[in-house]
Amino acid sequence: MKINTVLRSALLVSAVHFAPFAVAAAPAGEKAITFEERGGQTVDAFEGSLMVPENRNKIGSRKIPIKYVRFPATGETPGAPIIYLAGGPGGSGIRTARDRRFAMFMAMRAHGDVIALDQRGTGASDILPQCESSHSVPSEEPVSDAEFVSINQVAFQECMSFWRAEGVEIEGYNTVENARDLDDLRKHLGAEKVTLWGISYGSHLAFAALKEMGDRIEKVVIASAEGLDQTVKQPARTDAFFDRLQTAINSQPVAMAAFGNIKELMRRVHAKLDAEPIMLDVPLRTGGTAPYLFHRRDMQQIASAFISDPGRAGGLLSLYLALDAGVTEPVAGLLGRFIVPGEPISFRAMSTAMDVASGMTKAKAGLISAQAKTALLKDYLNFSYHYDGLAPELDLGDDFRAKPVSDVPMLLLSGTLDGRTYVESQLEAVSGMSNVTTITVENAGHNLYMLSDEVQLAIDSFLRGEPVKKSVITVELPDLSPRR
Repeated sequence: MKINTVLRSALLVSAVHFAPFAVAAAPAGEKAITFEERGGQTVDAFEGSLMVPENRNKIGSRKIPIKYVRFPATGETPGAPIIYLAGGPGGSGIRTARDRRFAMFMAMRAHGDVIALDQRGTGASDILPQCESSHSVPSEEPVSDAEFVSINQVAFQECMSFWRAEGVEIEGYNTVENARDLDDLRKHLGAEKVTLWGISYGSHLAFAALKEMGDRIEKVVIASAEGLDQTVKQPARTDAFFDRLQTAINSQPVAMAAFGNIKELMRRVHAKLDAEPIMLDVPLRTGGTAPYLFHRRDMQQIASAFISDPGRAGGLLSLYLALDAGVTEPVAGLLGRFIVPGEPISFRAMSTAMDVASGMTKAKAGLISAQAKTALLKDYLNFSYHYDGLAPELDLGDDFRAKPVSDVPMLLLSGTLDGRTYVESQLEAVSGMSNVTTITVENAGHNLYMLSDEVQLAIDSFLRGEPVKKSVITVELPDLSPRR
């Protein structure tokens, strides 16, 4: 695990002592544990949970668990508890603390207790059955985009019925209920206020919380922000991201010589696949291979999954380069890691319902439809676009999607090479905030938190209530040359 200097120091500090609790007293039912991160480092912590209504809009709704791990503060004068809001939707805060952001969780303890939260329906809080539908996309014959969408829509509706039959209050899996869980967690912790720290969907949740419980929020730290009407991204802004990626590639002679004009490369490959989809032998995890007819749509979906960070985007372009040269083994190998040809379409309840509930305004839907006609990735970046209107009982409505208006102090960090949430969109998302500090992280992608000491130092200054000195932080651009 790569740990920068500031975060390494935080790990050393957290290992030697506990400071006074940032909460008034140990919350009811917590259990002392030894928390172990992926690399084997351990730290004393507390494991806790609370029960909340699955759907607060229904009288007598069943209770579901919300579980968390609390890392006690190490600072001498701890502030409000800091609740980590994972992305996704569907990410686990506990898993994030155990995995790639352990050092950052330890660093944040200088400012208060840090809560690794598993939101409703995620990680340790997940009691929901996964739905495997009875529908699958034919794997050995041509399937049009319209047919592909239709099959997925029928599978989605089948899974909605499945969850209801299983007793799941699927209407309760939305970002408003998620935000209300945060207020219940605040009460459980015995805290007057909490600080929210999140990324991607976690920022979406933070925006909703500002509208639900703004007077109980001390500060907000977010990165890679997703506004309340930005669950589905604008295809034209994804195209603009590729222009920024092109500029980065042009700064590296080897990458520039190999890829040339990346939009032309991508469109060329898409056109070839449109003219003649390719039959691949996809390796199976159980051994052997299975045939799969690879469409232009498949490549656009792969691209949608691989543009979050510039290093991944470099790998994506290597796949395009290989396909342009008629080499199919790399993409077949990649598919083998994630799919089994012909397998049934399946859904996870929380992540599916959350995205559909957040939805989009009619104006936004029309804009995306128009832009998708000529966009490089069409409308595949967020597939929930195609479920719009199929479950109107889930939709939170346009009042939910209105921007939060608040004077709660907020720090926003945005990466210039983020292929999922774009700088201009993030600035729009916080335009109703009157006390926001913005930092642009040049050359960073979606996952920018641990790329530089300067990022953590800026967060530390903000949480101490000090002026943040830099509005721009520059990190090293990764090698974008083709993968071998």
